Amino acid sequence: MLTDTGGDVRVLAGGQSLIPLMNFRIAFPDRLVDINFIDELRYIRADEGELAIGAGVRQAEAERSPEVIRLLPELAQTLRSVAHLPVRNRGTVVGSIAHADPAAELPALLLALDGSVVARSAAGERRIAAAELFEGPLVTSLAPGELVVEARFPTGASAGGHALVEYTRRHADFAVAGTVVTLRPPNGTPARAAISLFGVQGTPVRAVTAERILAEDPSADVRAVAEAAVSELTVLGDIHGGPGYRRRVARACVQRALIQARGEQR
Repeated sequence: MLTDTGGDVRVLAGGQSLIPLMNFRIAFPDRLVDINFIDELRYIRADEGELAIGAGVRQAEAERSPEVIRLLPELAQTLRSVAHLPVRNRGTVVGSIAHADPAAELPALLLALDGSVVARSAAGERRIAAAELFEGPLVTSLAPGELVVEARFPTGASAGGHALVEYTRRHADFAVAGTVVTLRPPNGTPARAAISLFGVQGTPVRAVTAERILAEDPSADVRAVAEAAVSELTVLGDIHGGPGYRRRVARACVQRALIQARGEQR
């Protein structure tokens, strides 16, 4: 159907992102392809060091899943920050990622964990890394006719701690700015630090310089790390805050998230 219908064809899963866009007359799809009745897309399973989540899995399902809580607690934590429970009861994990809202939490988490999605079309299947998926606000590298059938999150990437901190004007609003921080200690495995920022640019973005500082010195001062995290950003502004304000909010979010991820008391 995605291949043959022609025009602007959109996939309808939870509809918690697409339907508001249609209500605001931002999206005008010619066809909606409803995938809610494809039971084969509703699964959560561990697979070779990753957790695979099918396109039919609701956010609330993943949030309560014993497997997610055990293998990927950072996903369970992130989901608790997504909108309100009635929204999570309908919205899907994969749908939020494929929607590619730059202020959304799940794309930022996928990027922080070096995760990926699996896209399928009549021509075949391919895997797209998070770093190659997001191209702009609500824009991805998906080809016409492709459906994201699952998201894949590496497990164990934040064994040293993780945190999500965001600032919203009202509870459950989209973030003015936010960050996901994941840490893995150097004992027995390669040390790893990831800082993903959202709500500040057209896509979620990794703070590469700040990550390098943490890789060299895991106990680096949080203020220096936070300053490095925002130093290379080209921050966007809108009615909710100008670039300078958003930069200050992002800096504060990184500081607080790093403190939480380290388990420090301040």
